[in-house]
Amino acid sequence: MALVDQLRLMVITDPVLLKGRDAVAVCRAAVTGGATMIQVRWKDGSPADVLQMTRSLVAALPVPILVNDRADIALAAGAAGVHLGWEDPPLDSLRPHMPADFLLGISVGTPDEAARASASSADYWSIGPCFATPNKSDAGPPLGLEGFAALARLAPEGVPVIGIGGITAANASAIVDAGAAGVAVIGAVLSAADPESAARGLRGAVSRV
Repeated sequence: MALVDQLRLMVITDPVLLKGRDAVAVCRAAVTGGATMIQVRWKDGSPADVLQMTRSLVAALPVPILVNDRADIALAAGAAGVHLGWEDPPLDSLRPHMPADFLLGISVGTPDEAARASASSADYWSIGPCFATPNKSDAGPPLGLEGFAALARLAPEGVPVIGIGGITAANASAIVDAGAAGVAVIGAVLSAADPESAARGLRGAVSRV
């Protein structure tokens, strides 16, 4: 599957929103509903716990699994790649040490970050926050559709972008219209009573465009 198709609907884990539910079961339901990629994001989890969760997801699910921040854990778990922020080790310092097909994604939220990302070998950009979100305490002010589109236009040719932050089934198609290959969500799926149905609604929204 091409990267642009793998990025259609990324679901990001958050142990707080899981509220004791099994991560594998919730993510399996999301994949059944149409999620095309899972990102393991557990900011305060111990390396051992993050590794265990990642290995479990890699073994259980037929879609690519990424790890937030920790390339070492991604490699150890056999994950497909890592998603980095600007406080993490420089992306291009990691690239020579990774397998050829290892995905390296980067967060972009400002024109300055877009310029730096353009100069890197990032495989994809995650642009946001598109809209207001309670699920990322470190997120900047919402970009809105115009702000998202402006940053998306700065991506090098061949580098797909996805939208993140406040994404719902009601606004996901607008983000794709604005230049995204897909969307990344946390609460829209993890907070749903029925993660499979929530993922199906989101996948339908991004696939209609």
